[in-house]
Amino acid sequence: MPKIKSDIEIARKAKMKSISKILGKINVPDNSSAFSPMGRHIAKINFNFLNKLKKKKNGNLILVSAITPTPAGEGKTTTSVGLNDGLNKIGKNSIVCLREPSLGPAFGMKGGAAGGGYAQVVPMEQINLHFTGDFHAITSAHNLLSALIDNHIYWGNKLNIDEKKIVWKRVLDMNDRALRFIDINTDGVAKDFKRIEGFDITVASEVMAIFCLSNDLKDLEKRIGNITIAYNKDGKPLFARDLNAHGPMTVLLKEALRPNVTQTLENNPAIIHGGPFANIAHGCNSVIATQTALKLADYVVTEAGFGADLGAEKFLNIKCRKAGFTPSCVVIVATIRALKMHGGLEKKDLKKENINSLKKGLENLERHIQNIKKFGLEPIVAINNFITDTSKEINIVFDFCKKLKVEISECKHWAQGGKGATDLAKKVVKICKNSNKKKFRYLYKTSDRLLEKIDLIAKQIYRANKVEINEEVRGQLKMFESSGYGHLPICVAKTQYSFSTDPKLKGAPSNHEISIREVRLSSGAEFIVVICGSVMTMPGLPKIPAADSITLNKKGEIEGLF
Repeated sequence: MPKIKSDIEIARKAKMKSISKILGKINVPDNSSAFSPMGRHIAKINFNFLNKLKKKKNGNLILVSAITPTPAGEGKTTTSVGLNDGLNKIGKNSIVCLREPSLGPAFGMKGGAAGGGYAQVVPMEQINLHFTGDFHAITSAHNLLSALIDNHIYWGNKLNIDEKKIVWKRVLDMNDRALRFIDINTDGVAKDFKRIEGFDITVASEVMAIFCLSNDLKDLEKRIGNITIAYNKDGKPLFARDLNAHGPMTVLLKEALRPNVTQTLENNPAIIHGGPFANIAHGCNSVIATQTALKLADYVVTEAGFGADLGAEKFLNIKCRKAGFTPSCVVIVATIRALKMHGGLEKKDLKKENINSLKKGLENLERHIQNIKKFGLEPIVAINNFITDTSKEINIVFDFCKKLKVEISECKHWAQGGKGATDLAKKVVKICKNSNKKKFRYLYKTSDRLLEKIDLIAKQIYRANKVEINEEVRGQLKMFESSGYGHLPICVAKTQYSFSTDPKLKGAPSNHEISIREVRLSSGAEFIVVICGSVMTMPGLPKIPAADSITLNKKGEIEGLF
């Protein structure tokens, strides 16, 4: 049996084309007013060119989501890349829009996030590490606001900020649990200024969310100015604009806000921009990136983080609502391996055929199909093939989807690239042609009370029978409503590993309880963050982090990065 090449070995052999040729495929002219090269294979599209695209008709938007993630892997990004290559393989003009990977997962549990096998975006090393520096800019802009808050207090506190009611944390793009809670004790004049603060991970920050939901630089600056930073001693909210922070923060983000363009292994265009977590934030790439792609291509493949209960729900209720997008098709990615894990099988036993576990695990897939249909959308199931899959197992999933009257495709893009996803591409095109966007509907109305919105998500999407909310949290929700924020959508922060708040509860649990421990107002991003269970907004590293195996070889090449 021939040796299976690692993702990084495959990526290293890629025959990349100059970025000007990649952009030429989507009619971006080779001049300085259209894009700025960031080396030979990466570019940022310029705002002057983006402004010229506004009157163009939008292409078809294809959302790629997945079943509930497991350690077995589902391959959502890999499928997104494979589908994009498959669409181009059958003669369609398609662009894939992805999120930028975070250094936290890259060196933590997940490893790289540029796809896998022969369905990757390249240059893989740069994309997974510092890329074009967007995340560094977001981190710096966020922490500039933190510094301005503390500096204002140091120099007399003219705004009368209540130090006990500062709601703005610091951020870092790395899993570092030691920073969750820190003591701030400033020496000198402000020696009596003490408080407990902490760090969130950059991809969970409100600045990241604002970055990904803004339509342009003007909108970005406005949203930043609307960030709630603290309350004064009279209980009135204070905003970033009160510190004149919106101007310098926008300056730091100016270049980062331009979308990044790279390519797939098959030299098809890929836009990679922004990266909020879906288990904490809203989990989608930037509105600017998606809108740009929709103007440049007939088909746009984009993904939402984690399973459809988190990523897709937020994509549809938050991003689509804010940007006016309507997907033509939703792809739900599944693997036989992951379905068997949802059926109770241990990871070590996944290589063996196990029909009983597979059939039980199909409950998870069915739940996600049902949830997508609640939005009036037509899903298609993509079985991301593994060499251990048996024909009997594949046929069981096909028969199951047939009974549900849902399209399904077995995909081999990991091993074959776009060729292995042409069947999926053809079926997606058919669904897009027959799509009736008038059927699309949101799960809740903006006019619904905040508690009603939370209840609908918990009961309709997670299938909980009860939402546990203490009086303090209820009081905060009422305060948000009385302050004029009752119309905002809900962004649930919850474990990605289960429909419940218990990460160990696989499959399709029902009649469980969703416990809400905290709510946060993101007045700039324009949503309410609802933190459930034990999920952390600053994750920690696993016992054996991915960093343990990442190094440079004798040639100076990166090894171990997925």
